[in-house]
Amino acid sequence: MTDTYSTSELEAAGVEAGRLTTRILELRDAYYERDTTLVSDEEYDLMLRRLQALERLFPELQSQDSPTQTVGGRAQASLFDPVTHVERMLSLDNVFSIDEFEAWAAKVERDSGRHVDYLCELKIDGLAINLRYENGRLVSAATRGDGVVGEDVTENIAFVPGIPRRLDGDGHPPIVEVRGEVFFAVEDFEKLNADQVEAGEKVFANARNAASGSLRQKAERKTAAQLAIMRKRLGKLRMLVHGIGAWHNPPVAAQSEIYELLAGWGLPVSSHFRVMTTAKAAAEFIEYFGEHRASVEHEIDGIVVKVDELALHEELGATSRAPRWAIAYKYPPEQVNTKLLDIVVSVGRTGRVTPFAVMQPVRVAGSVVRQATLHNQDVVKAKGVLIGDTVVLRKAGDVIPEVLGPVVELRDGSEREFVMPQFCPACGSELAPAKEGDVDLRCPNARACPAQVQGRVEHVGSRGALDIEGLGEVAAAALTQPLHPVEAPLVTEAGLFALRMEDIFPIRVIVRDPETGLPKETEDGEIKAVAPFSRKRKKTGKDADPPFDPTLSGPDSAEFAGDEEYVPSAAAEELLRNLETAKTSPLWRILVALSIRHVGPVAARALANYFGSLDAIRAASRDELAAVDGVGGIIADALIDWFAVDWHREIIDSWTDAGVQFATPGHPGPGAAAAAGGVLDGVTVVATGSLEGFTREGALEAIIAAGGKAASSVSKKTDFVAAGPGAGSKLAKAEELGLRIIDAAQFARLVSEGPSALDS
Repeated sequence: MTDTYSTSELEAAGVEAGRLTTRILELRDAYYERDTTLVSDEEYDLMLRRLQALERLFPELQSQDSPTQTVGGRAQASLFDPVTHVERMLSLDNVFSIDEFEAWAAKVERDSGRHVDYLCELKIDGLAINLRYENGRLVSAATRGDGVVGEDVTENIAFVPGIPRRLDGDGHPPIVEVRGEVFFAVEDFEKLNADQVEAGEKVFANARNAASGSLRQKAERKTAAQLAIMRKRLGKLRMLVHGIGAWHNPPVAAQSEIYELLAGWGLPVSSHFRVMTTAKAAAEFIEYFGEHRASVEHEIDGIVVKVDELALHEELGATSRAPRWAIAYKYPPEQVNTKLLDIVVSVGRTGRVTPFAVMQPVRVAGSVVRQATLHNQDVVKAKGVLIGDTVVLRKAGDVIPEVLGPVVELRDGSEREFVMPQFCPACGSELAPAKEGDVDLRCPNARACPAQVQGRVEHVGSRGALDIEGLGEVAAAALTQPLHPVEAPLVTEAGLFALRMEDIFPIRVIVRDPETGLPKETEDGEIKAVAPFSRKRKKTGKDADPPFDPTLSGPDSAEFAGDEEYVPSAAAEELLRNLETAKTSPLWRILVALSIRHVGPVAARALANYFGSLDAIRAASRDELAAVDGVGGIIADALIDWFAVDWHREIIDSWTDAGVQFATPGHPGPGAAAAAGGVLDGVTVVATGSLEGFTREGALEAIIAAGGKAASSVSKKTDFVAAGPGAGSKLAKAEELGLRIIDAAQFARLVSEGPSALDS
């Protein structure tokens, strides 16, 4: 299909697909693993749909771990044990209007060829949970994770009321998975945030994040007092179940009858569901609760509509990520009026300067909103807002706030225009477009602008790069923009891997909002500051001096004097240990960590696999770089430009001196990975689904380490397809082509002993 497109079009599509993939995975990572929502459902869905469109036009861009082929987040092995679901937990496709819903219903009825009843239920804004019962006894509770493997939260789920350890009645199946949502009721969530304020702790942005953050905690990391608070909070959670998995022959014929069955077993089932005999009636149910959302005891963000007849579920089937027999209707955003107090700018990791609206705090769509992005100065002008205006605020998709425009009638003449600053607020450099015609202004001081350095340091520690536990937003700010000491430990990221305890302790930093860069305040209006790598202890001697200068100016400096002193915290020791471990990360991860434009995980892996070392990449010509499968001309140019910058070379030299390994051990050299004499020399393998004993990245690395080619798509040239649960369309394609399909155990033998081991 791509034969009709030029090489340049394919390269441009590859760059766009790589950018979309990286951003979508970042958003999933924030949502599922850090309980943080960065964009609206609408914006997320637009990105996902665009990526789907690119992959339809250029099928070779679709990899087995593309966001279009997967759901949810990932199980955090560092915190929780992994649990493999017996049956994959899919996501749901979304519609945002009654017209879209009716079009979906019409297709369902057309495909089924008979009358359809629709079960309509409230879409709870909570955390998806899978309960596994064996012979009526609860054996595990797990988050959705990536749909195949979730996180084991069985210990914590025991404190959530209403979840039976043993099912009522008898005749239970040997294994059944019960799916549902864990959430806080509105009243309990508001009380929780009130308690957080009283305790001086951060409030939760919404009930979903609060539920996820409460359930996904480790008891062994808590003091006795913290453990008591944790269990009290777990006791306020609730769960409602809405389906089953891993039970293919239930003794019922309809989804609504499953709810009766689950209720009979003693499981909590929502009372807010109805079976409608027509799509029109289902649409009326949607519209009713759209007008009465506040009447429900928990937060909802839409309505889920399912085909009630179970036999049709099998007939209609599913895509790789969502069933065709169900849809989620997302309600439109809510709107309120509030005061625009100011417009400030923040500087991101790439130097882009973004205006933010700072508003009088207002509650909208279940949370308090104080700021919203305005994107760039042209958007500010287009919206026609003035500082001091009363503005219309919309919280799109119940997540991200958006300023729609001013209420002009309420102006009193005191309002003033926003003027984009001429100089960077972080370093004072004069702002300018990156190139002629660009709307966005950027800070040109990429090397030493503290805001940009902070963003890049945080990126180094992110899961998409080196995945360094403890190197997050606050730590990055402390290392690059501390309140104390005056001289930051890191002027650029070059010194990151040479940090010592005396460099990071003591550090004191003002806590800033990650979007606006504005200092956060305590409840009494004081600027909030923290010492992220310090802990208090009693002085060991009568006249012992505290390690902090008692004359230190700044918030809360007085607390460094007295009967207590500050010593390095466990977080400080952990950060240094994790930095040491990260020095031997795979080469592709280190390439991502360098913040080279366009070089995301896909391109980085291709470069690392082909060249084997950073020296070989740097020595390669543009044509040699561009010829690598998955790289191309645009990325080749970006690499050459990056290596040409002197302070970029300083980073490489400093990291090398600190022990960072810029080469893959045992790699035979450029272009020789597939001809290294390994047991898979000349063999092409596609790994898809969840392979026991291997992460997705681990499976690819095992193929490459054995001298094979780790392909991302199935074709006639594929020798083996290693398929586990959740394999999806690649497995179907392999079956269609008559390829050899192997399981996880056979895959382990293949990569260790070669193809002949499978014939013995």
